[in-house]
Amino acid sequence: MSKYTEPAKELLEKVGGSENISVVTHCATRMRFVLHDSKQADVEAIEDISLVKGTFTQAGQFQVIIGNEVASFYNEFTKIAGVGDTSKEDAKEAAKQNMNFLQRMVAHLADIFTPIIPALVVGGLILGFRNVIGEIKMVNDGTQTLIETSQFWTGVYDFLWLIGEAIFHFLPVAITWAISRKMGTTQVLGIVLGITLVSPQLLNAYGVAGAEEIPVWDFGFAQVDMIGYQAQVIPAILAGFVLAYLEIWLRKVIPQVVSMIFVPFFALIPAVLIAHVVLGPIGWEIGSWISNVVYSGLTSGFGWLFAAVFGFSYAPLVITGLHHMTNAIDLQLMSEFDGTILWPMIALSNIAQGSAVVAIIYLNRKDKKEQQVSVPAAISCYLGVTEPAMFGINLRYLFPFFAGMIGSSIAAIISVGSGVMANSIGVGGIPGILSIQVPDMLMFALAMIIAIVVPFILTVVMAKMKIGRDAYERLGKS
Repeated sequence: MSKYTEPAKELLEKVGGSENISVVTHCATRMRFVLHDSKQADVEAIEDISLVKGTFTQAGQFQVIIGNEVASFYNEFTKIAGVGDTSKEDAKEAAKQNMNFLQRMVAHLADIFTPIIPALVVGGLILGFRNVIGEIKMVNDGTQTLIETSQFWTGVYDFLWLIGEAIFHFLPVAITWAISRKMGTTQVLGIVLGITLVSPQLLNAYGVAGAEEIPVWDFGFAQVDMIGYQAQVIPAILAGFVLAYLEIWLRKVIPQVVSMIFVPFFALIPAVLIAHVVLGPIGWEIGSWISNVVYSGLTSGFGWLFAAVFGFSYAPLVITGLHHMTNAIDLQLMSEFDGTILWPMIALSNIAQGSAVVAIIYLNRKDKKEQQVSVPAAISCYLGVTEPAMFGINLRYLFPFFAGMIGSSIAAIISVGSGVMANSIGVGGIPGILSIQVPDMLMFALAMIIAIVVPFILTVVMAKMKIGRDAYERLGKS
């Protein structure tokens, strides 16, 4: 009998037994359950199990935080429970049965952007590094940049743009691929569709505003503008779904013996035509409208209020999963304004939640068991992964969660009020400063200090004042 046997038996009993489990899988630190009846799960009893570090429900899944031992624990649990192994995708699909319409829409959006986030983070770091060597005057008594004095750094600067351009200018290719992957259709067709949106034959999207004449395809009875959609998000999403649904429908009506020939042909050509004639122009207008509204709101006289509300509410958005919608807005802002004023607030919110956990570490500095959960949670939160911190610590005690929200709100006001802009989506924590545009780094650093100090102080003060008494008693301080 392994050390996981008894905790696994306890967990099985407290989630309602094998008959209550529809699907179970695991990620890097958590067990993910899709339960037939979530009310049968005894949350308090589950959190009292020795190996369990916290629980939460998100996206239709009941998730139990185990930590780095989750893989071994999962193997023991499935053996005892008699439930079969399954994939994360199967779990997601099963979980969607427990979601309402809005939650399903957000889940679909998350499925599109999640696979491409690593590339976006890398791109943000690359653009940030290029800014450091290309814009900061750090040599010859602060009169010249590195690329102005060194051929090596000039070469590095030019070379790195090869990657940055591939990630951001050709973003529609990644989006249409991600949609075809999500929908289970032919992924290479999604890639081809995306390439047609950014082809060198087209007038680059960044050159449309200043173009004296826009080239066209002339069909005799009609002309279609040859405009590219570099870095555009919504045209790519609309085109990707048209291609996917066309292919799914054609698979049903075309005999299988000739489907390999005719399904790709009759799916791709109409999808490309519709993308350039209808969806591209419409998507461009929708994207421009959304980005202009957000940008105008953040830069208006009431920008501080928008920042305060967003900074305060972003952490609760993460709980609901609605935060995934900000990816599309960030990318649209980048294409319209060469940067995003929204993403810095997201990084500050993550830092603030991590700082609240640091306060819990301080309050429980003699509790070694508590620190086994809180220390890794704080580190991961400062590096942009907030789930262990929020669900494993802050939401359990509640008042640290609110302290983090308040600190995030104040930091967001400073960030927006000083016009801090990021080059792109980056690492959503302290390393996120590398994605901030060079002129704004100092003010973002100040906002980060606020996001670190304020939640820490508020959490300690709330604990001493016994605000949230039940949570305070769980700290063992009363």
